[in-house]
Amino acid sequence: MAGAGISTPSGIPDFRYQVLMCFPAPVTCGISMNLLWRSGVLSFPHRSPGSGLYDNLRQYDLPYAEAIFEIGFFHQNPHPFFALAKELYPGNYQPNLTHHFVRLLQKKGQLLRMYTQNIDGLERLAGIPPELLVEAHGTFATATCTVCLRKYEGHDLRPDVMSGIVPKCPTCKGVVKPDIVFFGEELPRHFFKYLTDFPLADLLIIMGTSLEVEPFASLAGAVRSSVPRLLINRDPVGPFAWSRRPQDVLQLGDVVSGVQALVGALGWTQELDQVMAAAAAQEATTKTEE
Repeated sequence: MAGAGISTPSGIPDFRYQVLMCFPAPVTCGISMNLLWRSGVLSFPHRSPGSGLYDNLRQYDLPYAEAIFEIGFFHQNPHPFFALAKELYPGNYQPNLTHHFVRLLQKKGQLLRMYTQNIDGLERLAGIPPELLVEAHGTFATATCTVCLRKYEGHDLRPDVMSGIVPKCPTCKGVVKPDIVFFGEELPRHFFKYLTDFPLADLLIIMGTSLEVEPFASLAGAVRSSVPRLLINRDPVGPFAWSRRPQDVLQLGDVVSGVQALVGALGWTQELDQVMAAAAAQEATTKTEE
């Protein structure tokens, strides 16, 4: 299981955690999300004034931060989401050591499934086969017309998205939306693979997540009580904070450092280096071909 914390070392800001989770709706003390957002108290972190993404979002006058991921707001005004999509679209960032570690697990035949909250596609880019991924909050790899439901590949949308254009369906002129799960939408059907996957697991590794967003967070309790759970995370979260099992192990601090410690303990450092070197060579070849 993985959350946004595994992607921040790749340069992707963990804005959903730092913005939305720090001010969960409804905000108490009579202060509305709308007021906090418009006053600048609630804003996207890690970017200085004048940076492209955040200035682009500010110009759309979002009523509150979560609106960018609400399906009703998207139907009214898709422009803010696609401004964000331009920043996050696959190809803008590269996998880091943590993603390559999961790839190594897969190469060794040790990966039953990876459940990720991330929509950045770095797991796929690291070479993890899509059939071993459950992208619980959706993916940019595919897209669907919001009117006629025609299916598209994610790369079909990329030219428009990177040009700042809302992609439209050539068949019906409806907006084509990446298959990202918005607030108000159902989770992808393959999320429910957990019903058969988790009872089979011999070990559950949880990395870089707040374990606050349901129903993803509840997956941490879906493995058998005898199964060890390893949390590699900045802080204790979820059941690791309030209801630990005897077999639970916590590796707290920087996620990449925690994964490096695990890899070292397993004696896999050289193999992980080889996986990362192969990925770097593949990226260089791809750029040369482009």
